[in-house]
Amino acid sequence: MEKITFIPDDTQEKVEFYVLEETRLKGVDYILVTDSQEGDGEALILKDLSADGEAEALYEIVDDEEELTCVMEVFEQLLEDVDITL
Repeated sequence: MEKITFIPDDTQEKVEFYVLEETRLKGVDYILVTDSQEGDGEALILKDLSADGEAEALYEIVDDEEELTCVMEVFEQLLEDVDITL
């Protein structure tokens, strides 16, 4: 499982997540990440806001309920053995 490091603007402290899956919908990239490599953990769906060709990605937590539901359904289909709940 790929591990990625984020540095939130507000804290500047490194936070590591494990990437469970990624997808692209309507030209936007999304990743499903978790804070735990094994077992139950907190999961987030992140939206890539960076422009094509940028060296570093800029992610934002998806919090719009309609967008979140749509993307969550795709991830559930991609990860058949994983149940994602809000």
